[in-house]
Amino acid sequence: MAAVDARGTELGRYLKARRAQVRPEDVGLPVGAGLRRTPGLRREELAALAGVSVDYYIRLERGRETNPSPAVVDALGRALRLRGDGYERLHELAELASGRVSELPACSDHTVRDSVLRMLESVRPLPAYVVSRYNRVLAANPPGRRLLPGLWDWPQHQRNLTRYLFLHPIGRTLYEPWEDTVAHSVAHLRAVGGADPDDPELTALVGELTLKSSDFARLWERYDVCERGGGQKSFRHPKVGPMTLTYEVMRLARTGGQRMVVYQAAPGTPDEEAMIRLESADARPPLLEVIGRAGL
Repeated sequence: MAAVDARGTELGRYLKARRAQVRPEDVGLPVGAGLRRTPGLRREELAALAGVSVDYYIRLERGRETNPSPAVVDALGRALRLRGDGYERLHELAELASGRVSELPACSDHTVRDSVLRMLESVRPLPAYVVSRYNRVLAANPPGRRLLPGLWDWPQHQRNLTRYLFLHPIGRTLYEPWEDTVAHSVAHLRAVGGADPDDPELTALVGELTLKSSDFARLWERYDVCERGGGQKSFRHPKVGPMTLTYEVMRLARTGGQRMVVYQAAPGTPDEEAMIRLESADARPPLLEVIGRAGL
């Protein structure tokens, strides 16, 4: 029997996790009598829906088959009812498994360029911060720091937004609804980490959160994926009160996945008034706290 190919294991994990999320009745199959031992679809049911043999699908899910054709990947995506980011992730993992794409993302860089630090300062009073590929907060302007109360009490290497959401008492009450916020955060972490699931920074973070938070463990096992480029978040901020802000996410070139996140509110609204109060909610902290910095 062929050995499991490491390139195919992440594709197999994704197929298994997504298969568990599809109920037979969702795809027109009879539920049948008795207790189903398998959550979601059985392997043979998914294979039949996708038009492939059960043996072939089992080898694919176990990482022993690493070269599915685009037509097979399309058929599996349709059978699993994947859309948008989830459908794209299936194709990306199939490309990696086959070796047609061999490049992994550049190593995450925790150094923030001076030009980016000046951008953070220039957007005030808008709250803004820079995060690494795996959501470690690397720099923030003063309103950006005050937007995330309590995060700065942690040592620099622990200031991760996903960790903050699950493990910090303020992080668990700051966002409304918390459940939607954490689901999107985990789905984004799955998306950015899918091409390199063995990255030490990612595995350390996932290992810690899996042990310390049953909510994280449950969401991580679902294998939802979502690449976020912006949106809206509602806060119950302990200093400035409730507010709903929109945000944009800008990827920073040549940084291994750094992103700059900037929040704003419609002019003249109570949300904008609350946001502006972040500029002076407490005594002014140092202008910008960063883990590292580099010249232009």
